[in-house]
Amino acid sequence: MRKFRPLMFLPPVLFVALAALFWYGNIREDRDSLPSAREGQPAPAVMLTQLDEKSLFDDDTLRDGEVKLVNYWASWCAPCRAEHPLLKELAEDVPVYGVNYRDQPDRALAFLDELGDPFAGIGADASGRMGLDWGLYGVPETYVVAGDGTIMLRFAGPITPEIVEKRIRPAMEAAAAR
Repeated sequence: MRKFRPLMFLPPVLFVALAALFWYGNIREDRDSLPSAREGQPAPAVMLTQLDEKSLFDDDTLRDGEVKLVNYWASWCAPCRAEHPLLKELAEDVPVYGVNYRDQPDRALAFLDELGDPFAGIGADASGRMGLDWGLYGVPETYVVAGDGTIMLRFAGPITPEIVEKRIRPAMEAAAAR
C-alpha cells in the first residue's frame, strides 16, 4: 500500500496559481498603464531646489485653480528627449511644470538650451526624494494635476501623439470639470 504524500500536489497547485496570475495580468483593461496609488489623491509636497535662474514652482502653484502638467525628466534620458517636442506643444494649451530628476544642473540647462524650455516653472530633485513621494517609477513621467492639486493621471514613460490624445487630454478635461 502506498503512503499518501501531500507535497506531491504542490507543483501542480503552484503552476495553476501562477497561470491564474499571468492570465489576470493580461486581461487588465489597459495593459500599458502602470498602477498609481497617487491618482485621485492630493499631490505630495513640492521639494525642489532652484535650477539656475529658472522660475521655481511650489505647492501653491499646484493648487492655483488651473489644470497643469508636471513632467519628471532628465538630460541623460533619451525618451525625455523624444517627448520634448510634445511637451512644447502641450505648453501652448496648459502650464507644464518640470522636475529635473537626479541630474547635473549644467547638463539640464544645456538640454533646455538645445531643445527649448516648455516649462512655466522648474526645479531640481537632485536627491530623488520628491520623485519617491510622488511614486515615480522612472523618467519620463507626466502627471495631470487638477486645479485643487489632485493628481488626475500619472503616465509613466514617454508621451506620444496617441498618448496625448487618448490619455493626457481626456485627463485634462476631467481635471477642468472638477
